[in-house]
Amino acid sequence: MTPKNKKYLLQLARKTIEKYSFNKSVLELDEDDLNKELLEKKATFVTLTKNNELRGCIGELEARKPLYQSIIDNSLASAFLDPRFPPVNYEELNNLQIEISILSPLKKLAPFNNTRELLQYLQEKKPGLLIKKDGLQATFLPQVWKELPEPQDFLSQLCLKAGLPPNQWQNLDLEISEYQVEEFKEE
Repeated sequence: MTPKNKKYLLQLARKTIEKYSFNKSVLELDEDDLNKELLEKKATFVTLTKNNELRGCIGELEARKPLYQSIIDNSLASAFLDPRFPPVNYEELNNLQIEISILSPLKKLAPFNNTRELLQYLQEKKPGLLIKKDGLQATFLPQVWKELPEPQDFLSQLCLKAGLPPNQWQNLDLEISEYQVEEFKEE
């Protein structure tokens, strides 16, 4: 992603949130005005923080729409639809910091022979993870490793997020996919 496009996407996310919080209207763009990179189908997450605390984070794991549209949709969802937080209000906007994560395609991990192998792999790679079991699923972006640097803690918290027992990963019966992100945020 070029520095110019990163800056554009951060501005797009902010303008989208500002416009909706001000008059409940959704920003619309003419695709003819956008460069090719912004029209590529990409999966994204938009994360909002306020005073270094999470304020909203929504995204998708599969690329289904153009990058610019994914940013518009996930900016709105992060600001106004994240069930963990009340909707962002107009007065908060100056205190919000926006971070964008553009995801690589998911790569399903081959089964591991034991938990030691799994933990060693995660310790070395520190990827974003998606876990699935019995219709339940959850993901953590790679940035979460900063808060949960130990693979056991990372997996336990991810299991809890999915609604599974925290030690479920020890059974080696989860479907695990990994991904990388290109992340950038407002200064």
